[in-house]
Amino acid sequence: MERFKIVILEDQQDINDLIAIHLKNNNFDYVQFFSGKDFLKYLSNNNTFHLLILDLMLPEVDGIDILKRMKEDRLYKNIPVIILTAKSDESDKIVGLELGSDDYMTKPFSVKELIVRIKVILKRYYNEKEESIIKIGKDIIIDINRAECFYKNKPVSLTSTEFKILTTLAKRKGWIFSREKILFSIWGNEKIVTKRTVDVHIKSLRDKIDPQGKHIKNIRGMGYKIED
Repeated sequence: MERFKIVILEDQQDINDLIAIHLKNNNFDYVQFFSGKDFLKYLSNNNTFHLLILDLMLPEVDGIDILKRMKEDRLYKNIPVIILTAKSDESDKIVGLELGSDDYMTKPFSVKELIVRIKVILKRYYNEKEESIIKIGKDIIIDINRAECFYKNKPVSLTSTEFKILTTLAKRKGWIFSREKILFSIWGNEKIVTKRTVDVHIKSLRDKIDPQGKHIKNIRGMGYKIED
């Protein structure tokens, strides 16, 4: 099972490292950033993660601006955020919550309590509902809730069947789906279609979003799978 990846955006080295140690001890993957500018570069490369620990008092780009940018980005708007800051002013807490943060802790804080809050939020977001945004490699983004697909940040027009096949494969990256399984997952027993139908739709998908054949793989004699 994929491990959760947590991003720590905190400019104080000792606090950042302390959080990182506790995340490691609780079997989380993590990435550390010490400035908003470096974190924005990370976002610009369409890197994915599961939760952001965000300090508001940051050099170059402040935490509120970071939060605004995330909530305006289709890939990151649904990523949960815990604000971690020395600010105790009530207005900062309100602004953060109104912009879409999920929790708020004021320094000094208990790292053990932070870990508990992280686990609660991750369970709520990822164990009780499917991820609405799926990223494949660096170029393909699927927004399940909106039934939209983007290739190199440009919208791609997919038929309903193409979109269903794509999401079926993308939700289980690395899994091999036989043509029969793909047909059943989309139409069940209600529609009479041939295995060749899947091949036709897969070819169309490749032409639209995977022209170099990096991600949609044909496993000879078995079926299809998607890889990053």
